[in-house]
Amino acid sequence: MCRVSVIDRIRPATRTRIPSGLRADLIVVALAVLYVLVLALQGWHLVHKGDVLFLFFPPLLAWWAPHVGVGTVPAIAVGVLVVIYGPQLAARLGWRPLLLTAYLGSVAWTLFLALSQGFSAGVANKLTSTDEYLHDIPRVSGVGIGTVLREFASRIVDGRTDQWTTHVGAHPPGAFLVFLVLDRIGLGGGGVAGVFCILVGGSACVAVAIVLRALGAEHIARSALPFGVLIPGAVWIGVSADGMFAGVLAWGVALLAIGATTRGPRADLCSLGAGLLLGYTLYLSYGLVLAGLLPVVVVALTRRVRPTLLAVLGVAVVVVAFTASGFWWLTGFKLTSLLYAQSIAKHRPYAYFLFADLAAFAFTIGPAVIAGLRRFAVAVRKPPVAMALLVGAAVIAVLAADLSGMSKAEVERIWLPFAVWLVLPCALLNPKHTRWWLAGQAGFTLLVEHLLMSPW
Repeated sequence: MCRVSVIDRIRPATRTRIPSGLRADLIVVALAVLYVLVLALQGWHLVHKGDVLFLFFPPLLAWWAPHVGVGTVPAIAVGVLVVIYGPQLAARLGWRPLLLTAYLGSVAWTLFLALSQGFSAGVANKLTSTDEYLHDIPRVSGVGIGTVLREFASRIVDGRTDQWTTHVGAHPPGAFLVFLVLDRIGLGGGGVAGVFCILVGGSACVAVAIVLRALGAEHIARSALPFGVLIPGAVWIGVSADGMFAGVLAWGVALLAIGATTRGPRADLCSLGAGLLLGYTLYLSYGLVLAGLLPVVVVALTRRVRPTLLAVLGVAVVVVAFTASGFWWLTGFKLTSLLYAQSIAKHRPYAYFLFADLAAFAFTIGPAVIAGLRRFAVAVRKPPVAMALLVGAAVIAVLAADLSGMSKAEVERIWLPFAVWLVLPCALLNPKHTRWWLAGQAGFTLLVEHLLMSPW
């Protein structure tokens, strides 16, 4: 097997001297804080006026509940270690040891944050409420998976006595099938499901780094990786199914990038595997169709026909399998849109959430990413093309989701699959300030986790 050079097609800019720009970074972060405060106050005003937002701590679906737990001290320790040693390890470790270290750090960070509420409240009970996936697993006990898929669409619409619970009915059947299969192979229960989501979601930062390296921008991957480990979205990766979605999507794009930049049987397997994963993401969440821009970026940059066709074949296999089993994606989306229009979303004002969703998303990405995005916006010609296009694709996906009105509130978890790609501009921050920005991310995340409670 030989590696195909993509340097001729993807010409990442050489390292250029990045001016400090710290004052501008801090100003933008301060403006973002002000923006969040304004939307929070507006949210409270609407609540007191009698509008029904179904939020306890606008713009987040959370409530004020200061707490500490068994995971508090270990979470602080992981944060400190990443702040002190993360940049140095990212620069000097061999590639595979670096990825393993980053993965272990990401999982530890996410798990210990969740454990600040205790294992039951922070991990095991997150997916077992009456609105969550595990609630419906006993309802299909003894029913074959084929039957579940054939009947899935008919149980989406509100008003049926056998209607799916909120999260099952509001998504395609892919996510429910993951937890159903875990249950049927003897790995049932909220504890296993919660840990599974953390293990998969915690790997997203590694997959994103692999994509950048495959596309010729390893220095960006290394610089951004510590920020990927300490992403504030870890609060919701542990535990929500959307964290798992982020991991599955990222690995689909990573396998495609590997397959498109290498040759041989391994490359073909990676390309086909990429298609299978990317196809399955369509059945995890309807909104992930917007993430299709990410693999398109890989295809556009590498311009390899064989990997593209194999990936398309993999997607087709998944679509055909679900369709042949009785679930047609478009029918599910239509019925889910009807369900959404009948749900609490009809009470949530579009005009407010058009802006409040971005304020909630700021909690997911944190101050360092906001500063990185500022540098990306004012220096869009300087970063490597791969980074610019991937970040641009994620930004477009977020804005499209926001404008659609199909994600009014709760985007702090719903947009996790896009958030993990927006960490990349942190590589543009002044290296002299890297540890300070990492400390800011860690401190911000610890405050959010320990001052607020959320259903995830």
